[in-house]
Amino acid sequence: MLRVFESSPRLIPGALSDLFAQASQSGKITLADRYGLMAAILDDSLGDEEKASIDRLLRATRTGRMKVVNEISLTRC
Repeated sequence: MLRVFESSPRLIPGALSDLFAQASQSGKITLADRYGLMAAILDDSLGDEEKASIDRLLRATRTGRMKVVNEISLTRC
């Protein structure tokens, strides 16, 4: 018998505020940011402030103030 364990992605505490600050500063949402947003949206324990931050990021992309890029990260080593 094969068992498949499904687990939803877990959001690291403070990750959403860091993601929001970095995206706001750069004006870009990266591939890693998109995965972070996906994990945040799937998290059932988000507060109103976190939901509002996600809404602001989505609105900024829809209006063209935020660019969606296919880079993994904007930090350069």
